[in-house]
Amino acid sequence: MNLFVKIFLWFLAALALMVGVVVFLNWTVQTEPVVSRWRVSVRNQTTIYAETAAQIYAVEGEAGLSKFLDRIRKPESIGEVDLIGENGRAWMSEGVNAESYRDLVKKALESDAVEIENNPEIATAVSARKLSLPNGERYVLIVRWERPRFTPFFGETPLRYLRYAGLLFAALVLCWLLAKYLSSPIDKLRRATRKLADGDLSTRVTPQMGWRRDELASLAKDFDVMAERIETLVTSQQRLSRDVSHELRSPLARMNVALEIAKQKSNGEASPLIQRIENESHRLNEMISRLLTLSKLETGANDFDRRELNLATLVDQVASDADFEANAKGRSVKVLRLDECRVFGSESLIRSAVENVLRNAVRYTKESTSIEVSLERKGENATIRVADHGEGVPEQELENLFKPFYRVGEARDRGSGGTGLGLAIAEQAILAHKGTITARNEGDGLAVEIVLPCHSPNGNRRDP
Repeated sequence: MNLFVKIFLWFLAALALMVGVVVFLNWTVQTEPVVSRWRVSVRNQTTIYAETAAQIYAVEGEAGLSKFLDRIRKPESIGEVDLIGENGRAWMSEGVNAESYRDLVKKALESDAVEIENNPEIATAVSARKLSLPNGERYVLIVRWERPRFTPFFGETPLRYLRYAGLLFAALVLCWLLAKYLSSPIDKLRRATRKLADGDLSTRVTPQMGWRRDELASLAKDFDVMAERIETLVTSQQRLSRDVSHELRSPLARMNVALEIAKQKSNGEASPLIQRIENESHRLNEMISRLLTLSKLETGANDFDRRELNLATLVDQVASDADFEANAKGRSVKVLRLDECRVFGSESLIRSAVENVLRNAVRYTKESTSIEVSLERKGENATIRVADHGEGVPEQELENLFKPFYRVGEARDRGSGGTGLGLAIAEQAILAHKGTITARNEGDGLAVEIVLPCHSPNGNRRDP
């Protein structure tokens, strides 16, 4: 689960908890005062109804009292109004079971106050108040009331569902905006980190932060300082390598001239030493050439000649040359598969990349073994695979194979004759063509795969 979803859900849960607490407090705080006020109102109204009933009977008689009772039965909050005498019989109240009110009537006759009896099963309450008629008879006025109910937070009308939806929508939008506000800078930092890791040293994050002035903005500034420092260091290192390589070219050229003169004037005893110096001079010259090529590729120079190439023909030629060199060392190079594929790029760079990989395989494969080479077309890409039968490479060292001057263990040291630049140049050459190069241990050796985008006659990457 990513950070945005976590923040979103936490904000949503927090809002839901807040709404729940508000509803709970609203219910607990308001219910008791409402019930208390309702009880006072019931007592007052019951007393008024009883006194008014006695007065109306005294003036208008039974007919007037009946009309009054009918009037007070009309409100929705009153479910029943009865008169029950001392003898336990109902008066002007048809169909009433007076026996069910016997205890309440007894209490009301013995008291001068209003008696209230709750019935929680049907959410009603019954109030009773005695009244005395002019003829001396005593009755008890029974009034059944609907108990006050707690009004839901969003009301009881059908509009409450619209209110629910509005609250949910507002919560979702608010949580989404807050989560986006908090996670967006982190996502930008993550993308910038990936670009920096991919070699784009000009990556900066602060301009993308807008008006933020919080800790995340400070982190973005620190990231930019780090990126600028790394860019300066890498650029200085590349410039140093390039400048040193250029500066070494002139003394090397003069040394080669001096070697030729020394050859002509030397006797036979000095010839082996001169030959040794000449070999080291050629090796140093080759290393400088490779350094210049690597420096040019690392700086992103795009001034190489590019054209449409037949990759199958190129791989076959390079494999043939490598096989000739391998035969002299008791090894061989076998081409297992060559699919037709055309690419658009620099022939010298692609040839150099494949040659470096093949020569590396020839150098480290065991004697009397063969290096397998294949070119396979897979959709819009072509995969060149080179597998040797050497001792392989420790898994933790695989990602370092393409670093300049990097060697693995004692089996791949300077005694092997390598400069440590071949695979680094191969990687940069492939990256310059929007391709990838990877290495992995396979069987008893190392397998290197180069993936390049295929090219169609109209310039698009697609299957013919």
